[in-house]
Amino acid sequence: MPLPQKDKKYTYKDYITWPDDERWEIIDGIPCMQAAPSWQHQAVLGELYRQFSNYFVNKPCKAFSAPFDVCLEESEDSQQVVQPDITIVCDQSKLKGTGYFGIPSLIVEIISPSTAKVDRITKFNKYKNVGVKEYWIVEPTDKIIQVFTLLDNKKYEMEIYAEDDKTIDVYLFPGLQIDITTIFPE
Repeated sequence: MPLPQKDKKYTYKDYITWPDDERWEIIDGIPCMQAAPSWQHQAVLGELYRQFSNYFVNKPCKAFSAPFDVCLEESEDSQQVVQPDITIVCDQSKLKGTGYFGIPSLIVEIISPSTAKVDRITKFNKYKNVGVKEYWIVEPTDKIIQVFTLLDNKKYEMEIYAEDDKTIDVYLFPGLQIDITTIFPE
């Protein structure tokens, strides 16, 4: 299969024909190849995923870590296919094939130099506009977590947490506290 062309619009139907050993996202029909994450990125991902996943044992919501496809439109013609680092879904009827077709409740993206602009601007606006209720941007280098909560239609409220804050009370899931002190590697 030839590599996707930058001047053509693609959908999930195209995406599932691409090689399994490559990581891609499609934003507004434009393919974006994903670089391999650093070990620091993976360490942060693993710890956050562990905490979320443990909380959801025997609960209706589930945590998924990348690679996990999220089609933000509920169709195979979706031109919005992303692979967030962590995805929390509460409507399991929308789990299909390689991922989730719909709007997740919570998304976590871990910043790396190659993804910072897309995560902070493109995905931020995309997630806000489709109605993702909570969006986290994690910065391993600065040991900061920005939490954006959709409190009213199409507007995020932001809180910033640093390592010395100790915990984050997750707005969407009362009783869930994320221990920040174990997230960032020394």
